[in-house]
Amino acid sequence: MSLNAQIKSDIKDAMRAKDKQKRDTLRNIQTVVKQIEVDERREVTDADMEKILMKYAKQREDAMTQFADAGRDDLVEKEQAELAIIKVYLPEQMDDAELEATLREIIATVGATSMRDMGKVMGRAKQAIGNRADGGRINVCVKGLLG
Repeated sequence: MSLNAQIKSDIKDAMRAKDKQKRDTLRNIQTVVKQIEVDERREVTDADMEKILMKYAKQREDAMTQFADAGRDDLVEKEQAELAIIKVYLPEQMDDAELEATLREIIATVGATSMRDMGKVMGRAKQAIGNRADGGRINVCVKGLLG
């Protein structure tokens, strides 16, 4: 079952269970998917879905930070609940040790020796790691290894 079909099915389940938080969160994702399908006149693939979900998760994390700075704990909890729902559909994230080992391998393959080679390393890392690690985490790790 595709990721898009799974989300549609889970929306129905959430409606039956009267789980408003999950229903609304998944509907927001479906809205973005539908917009892409209408605008670009194509079916959304699982790779597209992962990008959409990563972007949505990043938005939730940013919103949590802003709400925490403003002292709005009620909204922080809401964003945390949405983020937990979204993480179910995302690929498992790499831990720091696995990320570092993968990046060391990429650095050796590319032959990077200094920060000047960071672009090459980041390009390869994005291809090799995909959505299993956030770009910010990759960037920090690469800087640490090259710097």
